[in-house]
Amino acid sequence: MQKHPEEILKNLTIEEKIGMIHGAQLFSTAPVPRLNIPPLVMSDGPMGVRQEFAPDSWQPTGGSDDYVTYLPCNSALAATWNRELAFTLGSVLGEEARGRGKDVILAPGINIKRSPLCGRNFEYFSEDPYLTKELAAPLIRGIQQWDVAACVKHFAANNQETERLWVDVEIEEEALRDIYLPAFRYAIEKGGAYTIMGAYNKVYGEHCCQSSFLLKKILRDEWGYDGVAISDWGGVHDTKLAAESQLDIEMSVTNDFDDYFLAEPLKEKIKSGEISEEVIDEKVLRILKLMVKLHMLGGERKSGSYNTPGHRQKALDVARQSVVLLKNEGQPLPLKKEKLKKILVIGENADRIHSNGGGSAEIKALYEITPLMGLKTHLGGNVQVDYAKGYCREEQPETGSTNWQETSLEHGGGSVGTAGAESIGLARKRQQLREEAVRLAGEYETVIYVGGLDHGQDCEGNDRPDMKLPYGQDQLLRELLGANPETIVVLMGGSPVEMGSWISKAKSLVWCWYAGMEGGSALAEVLLGETNPSGKLPETFYKTHKDCSAHALGEFPGGKTVAYKEGKYVGYRYNDKFQVEPEFCFGHGLSYTSFACRDMAWDKEKNQIRCFLKNTGNRYGGETLQLYRREENGELFQELAGFEKIFLEPGEEQEVKFQLESSPGKPCKYCIGTSSRKIYLGLAQ
Repeated sequence: MQKHPEEILKNLTIEEKIGMIHGAQLFSTAPVPRLNIPPLVMSDGPMGVRQEFAPDSWQPTGGSDDYVTYLPCNSALAATWNRELAFTLGSVLGEEARGRGKDVILAPGINIKRSPLCGRNFEYFSEDPYLTKELAAPLIRGIQQWDVAACVKHFAANNQETERLWVDVEIEEEALRDIYLPAFRYAIEKGGAYTIMGAYNKVYGEHCCQSSFLLKKILRDEWGYDGVAISDWGGVHDTKLAAESQLDIEMSVTNDFDDYFLAEPLKEKIKSGEISEEVIDEKVLRILKLMVKLHMLGGERKSGSYNTPGHRQKALDVARQSVVLLKNEGQPLPLKKEKLKKILVIGENADRIHSNGGGSAEIKALYEITPLMGLKTHLGGNVQVDYAKGYCREEQPETGSTNWQETSLEHGGGSVGTAGAESIGLARKRQQLREEAVRLAGEYETVIYVGGLDHGQDCEGNDRPDMKLPYGQDQLLRELLGANPETIVVLMGGSPVEMGSWISKAKSLVWCWYAGMEGGSALAEVLLGETNPSGKLPETFYKTHKDCSAHALGEFPGGKTVAYKEGKYVGYRYNDKFQVEPEFCFGHGLSYTSFACRDMAWDKEKNQIRCFLKNTGNRYGGETLQLYRREENGELFQELAGFEKIFLEPGEEQEVKFQLESSPGKPCKYCIGTSSRKIYLGLAQ
């Protein structure tokens, strides 16, 4: 039987209370043994439960018991446009966190993708607040059904890594509330998130982890949030501001735990009367209430499990629906498996492991199926699969024993990455790899190129300088397509890349994300036609980063401040208003079958928009109908107002209903689109 938090609070000493509101280890608070109060144990991250570290250093424990299921990144989940899969993925993450003995999993990341250059974009869902909130909420519910708290992050306007500890975001409050805050509010009100993490950056001159505007005015007073607010690791800079801002727990990357701002310095201010002890009582009471929700203070708590066959299957299910077919002129895909005798796979990403990189999203995966392995295991011994590296990364400097996280608070917390000078040796090696790949490409009927980004670009503490493909891949692609115009191009990454120098020559293009331990299997299934691709882009793929509003109208990454001069014109809203043509638009994604939509109608009484969707092709497949709204005589852009993902057999038709959240109050026009946001029907409300 669990005790009442109010009764427990009365029996706590000030020292015990202080221990509960700051890190006593790198990932946990202090317990109170005499009252049977356990520590609150936390862990990264969004793609699986992170490996175990020593209590007071960033040294891995090195055991064999912390390998986990490597899950698709949030961008991959967003590309599924599937709420049910979001709940499924959340459930796997929650069960594995509980199975590893964690109380709080530091996920999901729901920041808006303001610029394609942000190094942590792969951890986030979308440029669109509606799509983000609709997938984040079921993910959170899936996590928390396992007696584990989800921790939505990073609150708020954390849209870059450069100078992330100190940069001050200048933004109109209307844009902040319309674009950057809705997903957080929805995560709390509809997802029921038990905890929330403050961001490193400043908003309106206040550090987010000690911001009275964000944490008190908006989070507590306006939204009525009674959950636990946790700082990002090292995000607190002032004892009094943090104590009085409604932050509950301070965490950091250093092991001087007693010197944290909410540790001994806070106790001294309370004893001197500068800060009331009631301030601490509020924090401790919220923490105790969280422990009650998680059944930590008595009662029966779920035990969880990790690395089960079922979890690996669910990771594959998500990965399958995350693959986006961007281009398929003349239908070179899917490959006809029965006709294949010999294929050539080119590109370092075909044989690269991604689970062990990216910053705090790094995972100690039980295994990871690469694209090369996926193709080989699906094709078997009757098909010869040859491999050529094609390109290579920069020469890596020798690394010492220092973990990157130990120094993560230095130099403003992050910077814009650079490609670095290419040594003569590296240039010669890349030339040799390129020439070999191009020569071989002309000798094979079927060539598959697998390139893109890796965690050298998609990484915490790092922003990209531009959208160009790294490691000389543009030249390699041009030459490959010249040698073999039928080359199938596969790219992966957490953000778009420039394609202008070769995209017109490519007949087919497949985009996959960091899709988890079964990502290579999912890709192979799509290429071979065993799975019909149904992924849609959750963000705009620009021709160049200069076509993005953060760069065309606003600032990125700024200096001491960064001005969001683009306001609400983020992502496709900007493209729509200013008629900027992207390489591939938000919501785009092709299929091996075809669909038709008809008879759009508005049911005023039920506030629903209805239509019929039919599979007009000859394959089973999934389509995502996207509902867009534009206010008449209002803002000159469309915005996503609903979506439904439907799977149909050939010739099958189904009625699709969009339940509108509420009447917009102003006359609106609605339209429905599928791949490429092609407008089939329009309706005025």
